[in-house]
Amino acid sequence: MAGMTQRAAATTLPTLIRSLRKESTTKPAKQLGVLPSLRRAFSLYDQINLIDNVPEDQLRFQGYTDTSFTVNGATYEGSLLCIGNLLMSWSPKKFSEITADSLSIFQTVRPIPEILILGSGKYIQQVDPELRRFVRSTGMKLEVVDSRNAASTYNILNEEGRIVAAALIPYGVSS
Repeated sequence: MAGMTQRAAATTLPTLIRSLRKESTTKPAKQLGVLPSLRRAFSLYDQINLIDNVPEDQLRFQGYTDTSFTVNGATYEGSLLCIGNLLMSWSPKKFSEITADSLSIFQTVRPIPEILILGSGKYIQQVDPELRRFVRSTGMKLEVVDSRNAASTYNILNEEGRIVAAALIPYGVSS
């Protein structure tokens, strides 16, 4: 009986590995960038990097275009707000529209994320001192980077199990 199980695994495993390789190399049309992952899983038979093997309840940015983000295989148009593994559409369309009011959810959400990563579109922007004071008053640290790096940083910190938030303007927005 054990011999049959080993033979079945020996014939099924190569097929599974080939299909996983094909899936991980396919890329949606018009995708500007694919974001890296730290999550690694290896087979005993062949060391394959299964970068898309993410728990169902964990958000992971996989790519972006000028107007959207791909998160866990689904494409979302416009700005996004992520708190831990909660994903929401977000009203600011450009960086200058980000205010304490647009981030007011952080006055009520618990546990408070340790860091808020602001994705400012294509270029890093200066943060209004009032907005910086508001974020600090909630107990979070603030990091402002372009949206591509914000999504990657969110992935890394979230995969490490840290409580993190990201507020992202689409990458194509330049002011």
